[in-house]
Amino acid sequence: MSDSVYKTVDIVGSSSKSIEDAIERAVAKASNTIKNLNWFEVGEVRGHIEDGKVAHYQVAMKLGFRLD
Repeated sequence: MSDSVYKTVDIVGSSSKSIEDAIERAVAKASNTIKNLNWFEVGEVRGHIEDGKVAHYQVAMKLGFRLD
């Protein structure tokens, strides 16, 4: 492993399909503007309920990336 420096950012992904979709959408969007993404860490999962069913998922997470 090389001697690197990393930074983290907090983001929230959302999806009406699933928790996994919320994570994947958030990572894909962040990768458009953040270089060297290396990992993610889910900190919180929450959602919205309508008529007794899950209508929307939100996933709060940290993304880690290596600084150049």
